[in-house]
Amino acid sequence: MEEKEKTTAAQPVIDSKIPEGPVAEKWTNYKAHQRLVNPANKRKLDIIVVGTGLAGASAAATLGELGFNVLNFCIQDSPRRAHSIAAQGGINAAKNYQNDGDSVYRLFYDTVKGGDYRSREANVYRLAEVSNNIIDQCVAQGVPFAREYGGLLANRSFGGAQVSRTFYAKGQTGQQLLLGAYSSLNRQIHMGKVKMYTRYEMHDIVIVNGRARGIIAKNLITGKLERFSAHAVVIATGGYGNTYFLSTNAMACNCSAAMAAYRHGAYFANPAYVQIHPTCIPRHGDKQSKLTLMSESLRNDGRIWVPKKIEDAKALQEGSKKGSDIPEEDRDYYLERRYPAFGNLVPRDVASRAAKERCDKGYGVNNTGQAVFLDFSEAINRLGIDVVRQRYGNLFDMYEEITDVNPGELANEINGVKYYNPMMIYPAIHYTMGGIWVDYELQTSVKGLFAIGECNFSDHGANRLGASALMQGLADGYFVLPYTIQNYLADQSLWPRISTDAPEFDKAEQDVKADLDHIFNIHGNRSVDSIHRELGNIMWEYVGMGRTKEGLETALKKLKEIRKEFDTNVFVPGTEEGMNNELDKAWRLRDFITMGELIAYDALSRNESCGGHFREEYQTEEGEAKRDDKNYFYVSCWKYEGSDEKAPTLIKEPLHYEAIKVQTRNYKN
Repeated sequence: MEEKEKTTAAQPVIDSKIPEGPVAEKWTNYKAHQRLVNPANKRKLDIIVVGTGLAGASAAATLGELGFNVLNFCIQDSPRRAHSIAAQGGINAAKNYQNDGDSVYRLFYDTVKGGDYRSREANVYRLAEVSNNIIDQCVAQGVPFAREYGGLLANRSFGGAQVSRTFYAKGQTGQQLLLGAYSSLNRQIHMGKVKMYTRYEMHDIVIVNGRARGIIAKNLITGKLERFSAHAVVIATGGYGNTYFLSTNAMACNCSAAMAAYRHGAYFANPAYVQIHPTCIPRHGDKQSKLTLMSESLRNDGRIWVPKKIEDAKALQEGSKKGSDIPEEDRDYYLERRYPAFGNLVPRDVASRAAKERCDKGYGVNNTGQAVFLDFSEAINRLGIDVVRQRYGNLFDMYEEITDVNPGELANEINGVKYYNPMMIYPAIHYTMGGIWVDYELQTSVKGLFAIGECNFSDHGANRLGASALMQGLADGYFVLPYTIQNYLADQSLWPRISTDAPEFDKAEQDVKADLDHIFNIHGNRSVDSIHRELGNIMWEYVGMGRTKEGLETALKKLKEIRKEFDTNVFVPGTEEGMNNELDKAWRLRDFITMGELIAYDALSRNESCGGHFREEYQTEEGEAKRDDKNYFYVSCWKYEGSDEKAPTLIKEPLHYEAIKVQTRNYKN
């Protein structure tokens, strides 16, 4: 049933619990041999689920439906704003009604290839396999997927794939999928199987006899620490993109729950793999607090370009010319030029680096020189403005609200060709492929502690295809964890509930209180945001789209200085009791600093380029990522060494491929 991964004698054994058999049969084999929990015993078992995004909400709802008692924790006043909700594009699934060559295997292959062959083969195949169930589940919940007049689902193509497999909803797909999950969740709340705790943030995990048996959570309204006991703990708290300060994530998104798991011995895997999203609104200055993600569905009709002539680029930067002033023959559609087979549909890491390369050469199109154009003129001329507007919902209106430019407005006509206002885009931090290491069962290296969705180290590898985050969150929550957690809980009904008066809870709460007291009582001169912004600048400059050995070493020195600055000079106003948003932000910032170091350590240790990890020393003559499969064909698992000040230890989980031939990524033909 299980096979042990081979590691060196000096390393702990990493057991990924991959089932035996051909890759297409592993998940079926697993389910055939898993242990079960009888319905009467399910009523005796409590499960904590931290997070209410797609992964957390779908897991809590499904576990409640199965009969478990679920305690679900939400950082906001209601389950709403998650990373996933911003996804306007859609959700990948192998269910394809348009017969254009798609299949479970093709989704599996595209995902592995898009992730630069740095993912677990068995996990990815399972993801592709259950993706079909996701669409059926969401349709049953009333998610309004876009439909053609023929009654077929209308799909789109996304980055890294040449087939139209991405299902999108009317409006923002992430939001619609969340609403579907919340309808199921609210039903279970009404039935008393899920108890919802809103405006709570997990601050620590409680370990009893080597197993996760509860959490310490802070009531963000009262400021009080509260204790919660359960038979298993599931963290679904998203990624760590806000380490960079400016990202596409919601402001409250943080990595503190993952860092708590890491400090308790859960391995942190592949932290260097962070995805830069190519279609974000460019930064307008240091004062901007958030980068807005524009719909990637626009890849199907929008065309990305910069001027061919450097003098045109300079004129655009100076403001003496507009994008609509530059005729077709003077435009460089650089993605279509470099990757003729895929064009705008190249994966996000490729598109982002290509934009950076053009801007670094001086061809950027805004006043900072850090932007490229995304132009709908050709599509509007071909289809008409009404069709394009209908296809992309409120995209144009939203862009105009933010930038005061209407992309649907006719701006110029040159030699009989109509030109509309182009959008401006530039890459920004979006999704993080690294996360808490989990085995095939989604269990961390701490027994009884599970991680799902973006919080775990993901099935995507070193990069992620467009529209796959929604797929993984919902797959984990609806169709994977409900099976795998039962394998763990099968004998837990024999275990009594643990009182929150137990000494382990006492110690955990005291430790959290001591850390909060320390942070509050520093009484320095720097605001939390000012230090976080400085951290973000270091991360983007030295640990961002292009990394070097020297830059990463500099980053680690600067990050140690940032930690010292935080520990001695942060200022938290107000009182420690009651609601204090600044104290909450400071708590998260402490963890972002540790997270930043983890990213840098991992990036420094991986002397190759792959996906979202690009070391400038390791690239082909054409500027593409250059992998080293001989030396780096493994998952980087980082072990905490007892202090944030100490460097973590690297443990390697070798990767094995049986169904796929590993080769160099190619999007040119």
